[in-house]
Amino acid sequence: MKRFKKITVPGTTPFSDQGYAAISVGETSEWKWWFNPIKLMGVFLVMLMGFSVLFSVSVVLNDPPSDFLWNVVDARKFDFHSQKAVKEDDLPQPVLVPKDKLLSDLLPTGFDENSCLSRYQSLLYRKETPRKASPYLISKLRNYESLHKKCGPHTKLYNQTVQDLKSGRSSHASECKYIVWVSFSGLGNRILTLASTFLYALLTNRVLLVDPGVDIPELFCEPFPEASWLLPKDFPLTNKFKSFNQKSNESYGNMLKSKNNLTELPYVYLHLVHDYDDEDKLFFCNQDQIFLQKTPFLIMKTDNYFVPSLFLIPSFEQELNDLFPDKETVFHFLGRYLFHPTNSVWGLISRYYQAYLSNADVKVGIQIRVFDTGPGPFKHVLDQILACTMNENILPTIDQKPFIITSSEKKKKTIAVLMTSLSSGYFEEVRNLYWENPTVSGEWIGVYQPSHEEYQQTEKQNHNRKAWAEMYLLSFSDKLVTSSWSTFGYVAQGLGGLKPWILYKPENGTAPDPACRRAMSMEPCFHAPPFYDCKMKRGVDTGALVPHVKHCEDMSWGLKLVQQHAEL
Repeated sequence: MKRFKKITVPGTTPFSDQGYAAISVGETSEWKWWFNPIKLMGVFLVMLMGFSVLFSVSVVLNDPPSDFLWNVVDARKFDFHSQKAVKEDDLPQPVLVPKDKLLSDLLPTGFDENSCLSRYQSLLYRKETPRKASPYLISKLRNYESLHKKCGPHTKLYNQTVQDLKSGRSSHASECKYIVWVSFSGLGNRILTLASTFLYALLTNRVLLVDPGVDIPELFCEPFPEASWLLPKDFPLTNKFKSFNQKSNESYGNMLKSKNNLTELPYVYLHLVHDYDDEDKLFFCNQDQIFLQKTPFLIMKTDNYFVPSLFLIPSFEQELNDLFPDKETVFHFLGRYLFHPTNSVWGLISRYYQAYLSNADVKVGIQIRVFDTGPGPFKHVLDQILACTMNENILPTIDQKPFIITSSEKKKKTIAVLMTSLSSGYFEEVRNLYWENPTVSGEWIGVYQPSHEEYQQTEKQNHNRKAWAEMYLLSFSDKLVTSSWSTFGYVAQGLGGLKPWILYKPENGTAPDPACRRAMSMEPCFHAPPFYDCKMKRGVDTGALVPHVKHCEDMSWGLKLVQQHAEL
């Protein structure tokens, strides 16, 4: 059996067992020995050879071949400068930090970097993207930050407006108007709706206030400098949030039905949940937006990514074109701006990435959401996953012939497959497949799954921490496969700037053929859009009005943003 030769590490004492004391001799004979010309020449040659060996070893150790060590983070074309790692007991720290840590000024300055390590360190885990936020979007975000600082929680202007709300007065003259986002639905939905609500705040010059719900402060860092986005606990309407629904008297739709006087209201509830009716959907009409501008507080509850329908409102059209010349980057930029994992969640992400994913040449994410009832895992779902990933060359095909590894075999490409699912069954099957069989092209495949919670537990904080960590880990993928209708997958693809392969929704327990297709864009799908022409006051196909709003690949009645000239 061959053994590797010991390699001396710089800083240790080399050749400690070589017995250099043997060179010393007795005091009397020592001088005669050294003045012997032949022996002196021998010593000279031995020393020369020794220095040559030491020089060669030092070169190897200081400049090892590229495959000698695997970096903490995959080699990427980043522009780095050295910075000391932040001391955080529970977080593994990269040694390097990118110079462009503000994402070409998308992110603001003024934060304590230690308070939210992911804001800047996450760039080390991503590929460099050619997409840049428009100068107008960057300017708009800086203006919003100033507005938020001026009107945010506990400021004088906020306190005055809240006092008017308590007294039932409508403070039309107030410098500050607000949109309150109510925490509702699963985590993927909440992330998408929060981004949608923030975009609406940008378009209407309102301040976004975020209902903390059960876990928002534990999941996300504060995105705005010098002022919190969290709604204060003493906000006078908080106790009504859970009871607000489609039948609430305060809803905009019901107010329109009852034809009440809407001019002096201190607040209006906007019900944009999937069960909203035709009157609620008038929120997306231009004339209704003009009216809503007057209301100091808008309280919004939604489980939809409603951004595509904002692009169909004439008064927002030019502003949105200026903000997002590339229409499929809306959630990508707003998500990268708003959503930074807290240090506790970043610990889950960074530890897992460095332990299992960082060394791979290619990272493949597979997000599985199954809507079938029953215990699972289902064979037709596994068949669909394998058909999609192998037919689309996302994962290599297996070779069932005898496979012999020879000592001369060259280093093979490594592929790390990150799977996320409530069940562990699909992960186990894919892992065993690549463990028990070699690939035709000889890659090494590692298959990993961080958790398997068995069922969705929306109200449990630790469940949501893991879910948020897994969405973020998926966004580091080079290639991504997602499930139809899943907001979990939408978040991952948007943050990562990825056009995923979407697994079609199986019907009648049968794997679809084809198994999947490539997405038109990285944008999420609006699952419950209105189909109404506000000007003509009649039904219309809202997916056929403008080139950049199309029907979704995974939900035929849904809407999504696409770049008009994007390659499919």
